[in-house]
Amino acid sequence: MKAIESSYLLDLVRKEMPFGKYEGKLLCDLPVSYLEWFNRNGFPKGKIGVLLETMYEIKLNGLEHLLTPLKRF
Repeated sequence: MKAIESSYLLDLVRKEMPFGKYEGKLLCDLPVSYLEWFNRNGFPKGKIGVLLETMYEIKLNGLEHLLTPLKRF
């Protein structure tokens, strides 16, 4: 797995989905089924794609609890 910048983890709990069915929803709150769709069909290019792929890996591996302390910042 690629190294993840710590600022990306903060982005997962602060940034909203910029488009699509879940536009406006925090990236950390996206349903796993939506992230699975991207995994099958391809993540977008750029930082948003990296963030979505990171969130997918976090949810896939049951590591969502690691984001809880970051939500306080």
